[in-house]
Amino acid sequence: MIRTADAVVVGAGALGASAAYHLARLGARVVLLDRAAPGSQTSPRAAGLTSQVRATVALTTLARRAVAKLAAFTEETGQPLRFTQSGALKIARTERDAAQLAREVRLGREAGVEIDFVSVAEARRRLPILHDRSIAAITWSPHDCNVEPSELPVGYCRAAEKLGAVVLAHTPVTGFRLGGEGVEAVLTGSGEIATRVVVDAAGAWSRIVAELLGTPLPVVPTRHQLLITEPIAGVTPDFPIARVIDANVYLRHERGGLMLGGYEPDPVQYDMRALPPSFEIADLPLDIGVLWSLARRVAEQFPIFQDPSLRIAEHRGGLPTMSADDRYIAGPLPGVTGAWVLSGCCVGGLSIAPALGEALARWIVEGAPGLDLAEISPARFAGAGISESELRERCRHAYATHYRTEA
Repeated sequence: MIRTADAVVVGAGALGASAAYHLARLGARVVLLDRAAPGSQTSPRAAGLTSQVRATVALTTLARRAVAKLAAFTEETGQPLRFTQSGALKIARTERDAAQLAREVRLGREAGVEIDFVSVAEARRRLPILHDRSIAAITWSPHDCNVEPSELPVGYCRAAEKLGAVVLAHTPVTGFRLGGEGVEAVLTGSGEIATRVVVDAAGAWSRIVAELLGTPLPVVPTRHQLLITEPIAGVTPDFPIARVIDANVYLRHERGGLMLGGYEPDPVQYDMRALPPSFEIADLPLDIGVLWSLARRVAEQFPIFQDPSLRIAEHRGGLPTMSADDRYIAGPLPGVTGAWVLSGCCVGGLSIAPALGEALARWIVEGAPGLDLAEISPARFAGAGISESELRERCRHAYATHYRTEA
């Protein structure tokens, strides 16, 4: 058991593994801990798709950096990553959503993202399974991409180890030793690791880790599901990602078939403290009925999902953490010197992990993140004092309206 480190990262999903790799790349002696096997929980159950145009210029810049790093992942780390830059269509079925798309085009151009409106005919040329019923407007973003989600955290773990990081599987954190100057050590069942820096990237368990540090973390683990069909004739990796705003539904190609997922109005939320210590995401109860309900919402545009001959190859789900404002939480934890957090993935943590892990590592080692992270700082929740019921309702609303942006 290693006894000292410059930094200890708790959680070896995409966010934690990225932080560990980038810390090691900057010369830090890093220990990466996980209560289970690295990269085995929510990350490999993600959809693995990106969206570069976000609610603000700063968040869009962050997403652009993430896509650039995904494209260069294998060259940078030496690890495999299936990367497909198929582009993305975003579909508005109402005039309200068409106005949202107009705002996104303006913001994207301001932030340097190639994005524009396309005709329904052009969208159908790119995505032949799209039907032209009840569509008000469509945008096309050619540089959005998708990846194989299981390869990202494992790749970062392996690359971090090659840089000297120590990855400890099945090593849950039991507590922290805090002193007058902040973090002094991380406590585990196998012993104590002296360190002055800890990164809470524990995914669904990140709130528990923050509580062990004596700091509240306003996130709620929320079940998210998707399905993948058996191969379908004519479906190719060239098929772009498609999203339907008001239905909160996305789809893309996967393994010769189609992936469909989305955001139901009343998602199942979890309190990880109420689950047994042996719980893993593989034990999460799933409900395929939720996905068929989402498929019915887009039946006019994608009638293929109503085909009775369609067969499901995989049904999976995870527990991403939602925040009250549907934005990431990244930065120093208020009140505990040396404590940092990467959480609030809001169902987009895997695709943003390369940029967030890099920025946090630079912030820890160099004193500044290199990107504007002010909008996702944990400090924005300091003193908010919202009740547990209000937090859960805000996170539910954030999930249920994930594709909406404010006018």
